Amino acid sequence: MLKALTEWSYFNPYYFKELGKLDENVAKRNIAHLRQLQELRDEKIKRDRRRKEEQEKNRESASVTMSELREKYLNLFWKKDSNGKEINSQTRGYLFEDFLRELFLKEGMEVTEPFKIKGEQIDGAFKYEGEHYILEAKWQDAQSASNSLYQFAKKTDGKMYGRGFFISVNGFSPDSVKVLVIGKAINTMLVDGEDLVMITEERYSLKELLDSKIKAVQTMGRIYVHIDDLTHKIKE
Repeated sequence: MLKALTEWSYFNPYYFKELGKLDENVAKRNIAHLRQLQELRDEKIKRDRRRKEEQEKNRESASVTMSELREKYLNLFWKKDSNGKEINSQTRGYLFEDFLRELFLKEGMEVTEPFKIKGEQIDGAFKYEGEHYILEAKWQDAQSASNSLYQFAKKTDGKMYGRGFFISVNGFSPDSVKVLVIGKAINTMLVDGEDLVMITEERYSLKELLDSKIKAVQTMGRIYVHIDDLTHKIKE
């Protein structure tokens, strides 16, 4: 029916000219508008289909096992790639981002590649439980990561209902965590290397870790909490 309406070209002279009850120009404009709406709808359907196909392709490519991910992660601690070749700090940072991407894809999550907006570099983003989170990944000492943390917090503040996960393998300084939460809206949650060890050793799944982190910040205002600590308090 919609197709017939958008291709309508006959305007009965009896109603449009003799009786003058209908305006042919108005009818043509309405049909053109309907055709535009249909084109927009069709394009959206195509985009959604392409996105789903891409997600399925990513899931299929993420056939890596958790034991393989664990080995990749451990190699990075020794500054080595998957082949055991020594790498520098910059290369390790890139490989760390690849490791995280594979980890999120393995859990079937929608992952966005790194991108830039208005001079901001975003390491990536992921979708979880209907919400989008921007991501920052650092392999630095605690103090250096803390300096980057303040900049990342500003990135989340500039987004609609901005939420972010900052991953620092070597953790964060206690002072930086305090400064980030006192008197401010909390939009950032923190993950460290030990959290990732827990996942790669399959003590917890990535989704269980995210649930714990999100619950801690929403119910207790804690942005940096060990999953074991939170589980213990829930049991109490």
